[in-house]
Amino acid sequence: MKGVILAGGEGTRLRPLTLVTNKHLLPVFDRPMIIHPLETLKSIGANDICIITGGEYMADFMRFLGSGSDLGVNLTYKIQDGALGIAHALLQTENFSNNGKIITILGDNIFEWVSIPPEAFTDDNAYIFLKEMKKPQRFGVPVFDSSGNILKIEEKPAQPKSNFAVTGLYIYPADVFDFIKTLKPSGRGELEITDVNNWYLKQGRLKAIKVDGFWSDSGTLDSLLRATLLRALQKGSPSIGFLDKAETIKNLTDSI
Repeated sequence: MKGVILAGGEGTRLRPLTLVTNKHLLPVFDRPMIIHPLETLKSIGANDICIITGGEYMADFMRFLGSGSDLGVNLTYKIQDGALGIAHALLQTENFSNNGKIITILGDNIFEWVSIPPEAFTDDNAYIFLKEMKKPQRFGVPVFDSSGNILKIEEKPAQPKSNFAVTGLYIYPADVFDFIKTLKPSGRGELEITDVNNWYLKQGRLKAIKVDGFWSDSGTLDSLLRATLLRALQKGSPSIGFLDKAETIKNLTDSI
């Protein structure tokens, strides 16, 4: 199984921190942000990993991560020319995927753990991972019918129709690239990953898995702080030993 970390974008919501570096090299507690999704992919079983980023930051990632051998992975690097969307970034990995299923994770996503059924690695379906939260407006939000089936996914809705967010972890079969090539840019000028997920949904080939454990993105100042605290609590840092772990994790995740 091959994995992809999408580490592009301009990090505008984290300025001025990102005026001098890519956001995925900012620290989340004890390590740079990008190490967290890399460790998530490793835990899933993806040790052959491609990192997608902008050309201006490529040397920084290569200097930090090298070949990946020190981290127990094999790294490939590819450039995304411009912030043209998640689906566009994924398209850059078509040759890397070698016609197999591919696990994709956004470089600012922090998972406590992820559980994936074995068939997800071999079947012809796409998989998304959902997390219940109070304010899912910043993400793709699934719309459910009365039986709990997903009818569609709405991208960043002003009035969400459910309390679930589509996290930045996806598994796609090889035909994802053929569909992305047919996409037109959205009003934001991007190729939207929500359009990809809705295409699989219409085909009856989209499976949704609810995430246990905490999850946070770290793409804003508030979420970066939240992710740092969650990671520190997970590691049992003595510097925040005065906090009740279970209660603080609950409060942090409930506030998302």
